[in-house]
Amino acid sequence: MPMRAFRVAYDGTPYYGFQRQPDVPTVEDALFDALRALEVFDDGHRPTGYAAAGRTDAGVSALAQTVALEAPDWLTPRALNSELPETIRAWAHADAPEDFHATHHADSRTYTYHLHAPPAAVDDDRFDAALAALSGPHDFHNLTPDDRLTERAPTLEAVREEHGDYLLLTVHAGGFCRELVRRLVSLARAVGTGDASLEKIDRVLGPDPLPGHEGIPPAPPEPLVLTDVSYPGLAFERDTEAAASTREIFDRRRIERRTAARVSRQLRDGME
Repeated sequence: MPMRAFRVAYDGTPYYGFQRQPDVPTVEDALFDALRALEVFDDGHRPTGYAAAGRTDAGVSALAQTVALEAPDWLTPRALNSELPETIRAWAHADAPEDFHATHHADSRTYTYHLHAPPAAVDDDRFDAALAALSGPHDFHNLTPDDRLTERAPTLEAVREEHGDYLLLTVHAGGFCRELVRRLVSLARAVGTGDASLEKIDRVLGPDPLPGHEGIPPAPPEPLVLTDVSYPGLAFERDTEAAASTREIFDRRRIERRTAARVSRQLRDGME
């Protein structure tokens, strides 16, 4: 069968990450269950040729997670969605070369982080200076639990919503160590709030390991989204019907969460 790659969007909040694990729900488990239900594969560890672009942490969402496998021609995003839960939606696909590998052949990945950062609490100039210092090639051994392959070259940029309390932080690189994006966010925010000096970044990026009390914890996972994975020469075709239904589903979830936020606000205000 030919290789086919799928763009997959998901709300990561109900899942314990992308990669399957024993006894807890993951995005990959749901994908494999759907493929079994469609009889694309029925035994073995995983579908033939299967690989994914990356392993998002528990609570992290995605717009453009990419999975590839040997698939029959009829396996479209719409067909895959027929067996997936509403929190996980395929919305585009591409025919891929026979030797295509969704992990190794990606040349860049982009994450966005929706950072609650009211101007009264976070100084944008300090925050931008932190992003500039963290951009470029560095050894990030102090910002990941990984103990190898910790040299990366990310680009970090942020835009503040007009008259808003949120900074939209974009982090772009060829690849990432575990928890690196969330720890970059945490460190940049600490500098922006004044809880850490800009010089702290030099120490974090230096050769010596940080003692435990100086360690940088990861920022919460829920505001993080995998927004793009780039593959040279691979052209994804949007499934119009699948994309439209996906938009409807996530718009409904957006309204549900806005409604829940209004209830929380009433409870808060009722204490005054």
